[in-house]
Amino acid sequence: MAVTAGTSLLIGAWWAMRRTLRILLDNWAQATQPFGMQLDTGFVRAQFPAFAEPALRDLAFFENAGGSYACRYVVWRLSRFYKERKVQPYGPFPVSDLAGSEMDEARERLARMLGVWAEEVSFGPSTTANTYVLAQAFRQWLPEASEGRPAIIVTNQDHEANTGPWRRLADAGIEVREWRMRDDGHLDIEDLEPLLDGAQLLAFPHASNVVGEINDVARICRLAQRYGVFTCVDGVSYAPHGLPNVRKLGCDIYLFSAYKTYGPHQGIMTIRRELGMALPNQGHEFNGANLWQRFTPAGPDHAQVAACAGLPDYVDALYKHHMRAGRDGTGRAEVIHDMMRARERDLTAPLLDMIEERGLRLLGPATVDRAPTLALDLGPHAWSVAQRLAEHGVMAGAGDFYAGRALSALGIEPEEGVLRLSFTHYTSDDEVDRLIGALNRVL
Repeated sequence: MAVTAGTSLLIGAWWAMRRTLRILLDNWAQATQPFGMQLDTGFVRAQFPAFAEPALRDLAFFENAGGSYACRYVVWRLSRFYKERKVQPYGPFPVSDLAGSEMDEARERLARMLGVWAEEVSFGPSTTANTYVLAQAFRQWLPEASEGRPAIIVTNQDHEANTGPWRRLADAGIEVREWRMRDDGHLDIEDLEPLLDGAQLLAFPHASNVVGEINDVARICRLAQRYGVFTCVDGVSYAPHGLPNVRKLGCDIYLFSAYKTYGPHQGIMTIRRELGMALPNQGHEFNGANLWQRFTPAGPDHAQVAACAGLPDYVDALYKHHMRAGRDGTGRAEVIHDMMRARERDLTAPLLDMIEERGLRLLGPATVDRAPTLALDLGPHAWSVAQRLAEHGVMAGAGDFYAGRALSALGIEPEEGVLRLSFTHYTSDDEVDRLIGALNRVL
């Protein structure tokens, strides 16, 4: 078959387009590969002023679950706001406009990283406070939304902040059902299903602050949705280990604390618009039309809200350092989430080996896929061991960590508590070695 000049030109153009597309695809594939597939710990630690402070330099920090160090972007934004923007925001003059814009920036950029709409993100003084506000909204709404007696489901794996406010609704005539852990601390989904029939809300943790198990949020939410049950997920003990894509998780409400996620002392909440607008307004009457203001009864902390934009600053900085090209905010957060979790698995492995060798009782799963929050049952000695670790320059926590129900269910006296060793992706190998050495000396 003869090939005409016109056909030849078309074929040549097609091959040129194919080569160009292949080059673009190859460049994209290379650009989206992590630098060395591992976090650069030196770069990570350089983003945290605490690691350069002489007073902290010789101390290994293992109580991150109680509150993490703040990244430099948050510190800088908070300082700048107090020095340059400390006026009533959203006013007609330039400084006021800048103050409001920075608050909006925090909400909008966090929303992109969490995979939700900007109006679905709101701030409060803490996750506990946000949960209490939510519980009051449900207390007002559930009797109208349910056909019979309203019912909610809580767990005994929770921190008190995500179970206490809901349990108090029993005083308003709402049935409270408990999804109970098994003997190993695991929340089994088979135990949940019988509780869902006739319920309206399920509140549970993404990860426990003492058990350390990471619950399968997406699977749990899919099951709840089949029964028409709304889901409220406490992400306080998970978000520091990588911001989740809330939309992919499928929950209706997701809460976490910025001060445990490298930021200022703020509680951050996402809530689906449909549910948020159905619940009674808990804010000022004139804010009722705005979803992001409906669950903030008092005025927000302007400076701390604005400083929360430092969290996406940090994620972006990590992404730009490790990657050759950009994605959108959601994509960048997902990549950094996975890199953080991979780093934490590497840090967890030697600790698990040491715990097994010493025959210590670890709460929750003895696998690297758990959250890096390791609680050890030392009987009445948890507090004294924490004090002795401090003498070796290791900062660790001891107590019940507001998880008395979980400890009791696992046969531990809350008054005795546990020794908790919690870390994040910014923890160094040397710090883990130092912790293991100190534990071997004091136990």
